[in-house]
Amino acid sequence: MANQAPRKFTRKAPVTQPVSSADAELFRAAVRDAVPLKRARRHAAPRPKPPPRARFTRADEALVLEESLRLTPGELAVETGDELSYRRAGASDKLVRQLRRGAFRVDRELDLHGLNLSAAHSALSDFLGVSLAQHARCVRIIHGKGRRSGPRGPVLKDMVSKVLRKTNAVIAFASARPMDGGTGALYVLLTR
Repeated sequence: MANQAPRKFTRKAPVTQPVSSADAELFRAAVRDAVPLKRARRHAAPRPKPPPRARFTRADEALVLEESLRLTPGELAVETGDELSYRRAGASDKLVRQLRRGAFRVDRELDLHGLNLSAAHSALSDFLGVSLAQHARCVRIIHGKGRRSGPRGPVLKDMVSKVLRKTNAVIAFASARPMDGGTGALYVLLTR
């Protein structure tokens, strides 16, 4: 048995049955409007282009580094995991607690991920202007946690905090709940 040659298997041709002319006519009627796939692809709607991704240039990185090194002792330096909280004079602690708990409905949202510092600053200014014009009461700003910012710390988080503290229309802000971004996002309460 060990010296036997291996068997070769051959395929048998499939058995076809003759197609009646009635069946053939029925098939032709069913596929009359069919278009071959190659032609169908040419006439299909084009796929939408993905949204452009922000890219850092060396100049952007140099600007970010320069601005992060310009911190004066009186300015706020934020750490990656730090919770942020601020209230203007006259705003109660209860208001900030409610804001931190997410008690206010978020009317508008801004995501700054992937933007360089100057683009993020411009987007934030525009967002605040539009939010105030639309009488938004509470907004969420997603700045990220700055984990990829290296030794310079969370640049966008720091910038957002500084801009909001200088904006008179901001009553208070606090880090968001974990489900809404945690220390990578802020709830901001605005005057109406």
